[in-house]
Amino acid sequence: MDQIVWARSPVRIDIAGGWTDTPPYCLMEGGTVVNLAIELNGQPPLQAYVKPCRETHIVLRSIDLGATEVVDTYEQLADFNRVGSPFSIPKAALTLAGFQCSAENPSTDNTLRRQLEQLGYGIELTLLSAIPAGSGLGTSSILAATVLGALNDFCRLGWDKNEIGHKTLMLEQMLTTGGGWQDQFGGILGGVKLLQTGRGFEQDPLVRWLPTDLWTLPEYEQCHLLYYTGITRTAKHILAEIVRRMFLNHHDQLLLLRQMKEHTMQMYDAIQRQDFRQMGLLVRHTWQQNQLLDSGTNPVEVQRLTALVDDLCLGYKLPGAGGGGYLYMVAKDPAAAARIRTVLSENRQSANARFVDMSLSARGLQISRS
Repeated sequence: MDQIVWARSPVRIDIAGGWTDTPPYCLMEGGTVVNLAIELNGQPPLQAYVKPCRETHIVLRSIDLGATEVVDTYEQLADFNRVGSPFSIPKAALTLAGFQCSAENPSTDNTLRRQLEQLGYGIELTLLSAIPAGSGLGTSSILAATVLGALNDFCRLGWDKNEIGHKTLMLEQMLTTGGGWQDQFGGILGGVKLLQTGRGFEQDPLVRWLPTDLWTLPEYEQCHLLYYTGITRTAKHILAEIVRRMFLNHHDQLLLLRQMKEHTMQMYDAIQRQDFRQMGLLVRHTWQQNQLLDSGTNPVEVQRLTALVDDLCLGYKLPGAGGGGYLYMVAKDPAAAARIRTVLSENRQSANARFVDMSLSARGLQISRS
């Protein structure tokens, strides 16, 4: 009764191939992505805590949102798709973990309270997302995977990281948020990696880990900069338009997605050869491809920011769907990195704008008991 299951995850930055992991394209032609798992300010920023409680109910808490909800019934769990709910992710995760009304037992004893009595205790589930909303770092998907990982350990469900990744995709479909598979696999699996799937409904990413020297050696580590723009964005609108064109088999978009997969293999090769300059230039090309896919990925406010440091960077991009959130930059050298920090600190376009220390996460999703 006094144990706490503690799950924590890094976030991810996609540097090539983002969008090729998104249905329906990945179902038709497979996806190819290179991304990296990162910690912020030396810590995994997404965390979940699960512990038993004596009362036979479920208590949901969000530290960053300052919200609490007590769940007593299956009906409360089933409203995970209610717009504006701060607990959509944990409610859907609990449902996937088996806390749901059994169709085989429609009797009046078939209640959440009864299920918890059989378990022997209630559940307290606490979330912490130490990242601003709309970050572009795959936050919602990886937080969902972190919650599922904590519940997996607490309930002894026997899922491995691959199964947690698939359950996360199911959870996103339950919430109608859509999206692909690269976010959760980018976070729950550490390091720098190439993720590939073939065509078909079974999207099981094949993982090839890449050398990390371009991010960890002293001469390169300080060249990787992460800047919170303070510009809020909602990926859902960009996602909806791109997916709509996928369903319509839009010729130019399908051609571009195929080129993005080829470009991802060029990134894979550059990292294998540990060619820092080429890797940075390919990040720049990734950003250009994202803009060709949808011009909304690069709003005017972001263009003003990047114009200030363009000549100091090999490449830069907004992670994820773009539109705002964080800006990832690969400086030409340590001196250029220092200059970028000075320029953007002196030309803040938002009161919330700031640099955040980033470091490569070697372990991905971690789960332990107190």
